[in-house]
Amino acid sequence: MGILVKALIGALVVVLIGLLAKTRNYYIAGLVPLFPTFALIAHYIVGNERSIAALKTTLVFGMWAVLPYLVYLISLYFLINSLRLSLALGAAVLCWIAAAWLLITLWGWWQGR
Repeated sequence: MGILVKALIGALVVVLIGLLAKTRNYYIAGLVPLFPTFALIAHYIVGNERSIAALKTTLVFGMWAVLPYLVYLISLYFLINSLRLSLALGAAVLCWIAAAWLLITLWGWWQGR
């Protein structure tokens, strides 16, 4: 039952994005997927199962985790000028993966000092 509800919520979010994309304020469709659904779940679990210090560490890492998304957006912004949309999206995802890998590597190095 729980998985059905989650799938329904996901479908509703996709419909909402699709509807917003057709409005005069189409750019708001880019805000909807950034609602912190998974962040709320992660913070609740870490906050309940670990210490407040661990939650604060998770929050600081989450602040830095915005950078790979920014890399994705910037790379897609420039790539759509020279590539088909599907290729630009794929390349932007690869940029996100590289930035996320770099962030995780640097974070591990910094935490291990």
